[in-house]
Amino acid sequence: MEWDLILRWLHVIGACVLLGTGAGIAFFMLMAHRTGNARLIAHTAGIVVLADLLFTTTAVIAQPITGALLAWQLGWSLSEGWIALSLMLYVLTGLFWLPVVWIQARLRRLAQQAAEGDQALPAQYHRLFRIWFACGFPAFAAVLAIIWLMLARPDIALFGP
Repeated sequence: MEWDLILRWLHVIGACVLLGTGAGIAFFMLMAHRTGNARLIAHTAGIVVLADLLFTTTAVIAQPITGALLAWQLGWSLSEGWIALSLMLYVLTGLFWLPVVWIQARLRRLAQQAAEGDQALPAQYHRLFRIWFACGFPAFAAVLAIIWLMLARPDIALFGP
């Protein structure tokens, strides 16, 4: 098997993990949140935090490595428009993902505290959930755009003629 085929495969798998884990995490957190059940939310958020650490973090680390190696192997410059734009969108995604990871852990703690005290979810939980929810849209859109750029590789001039 050729090295560039292995790199392509690893890079595509990483993109699938980012997209799939992100969509799955969002779905399960939203469904748990809609119940209003602090115990269920705490349990689901615990799984979500673990999934983010195991799967998303691994893919976040692997993507730029496999992407850079693949570009080098194929003779593509990282300053090519579609690659540069992909990298910018990747950074944008990260700027939304990093706070989301912290928020998920905080949502879990707040739900655990509410469940242990047999209390309603506090206002801070609801405020953080709205922020978490809002951060998902630009991050998810950016990942979709990156995948489109990877597939279409359009001729985009970002750095001059």
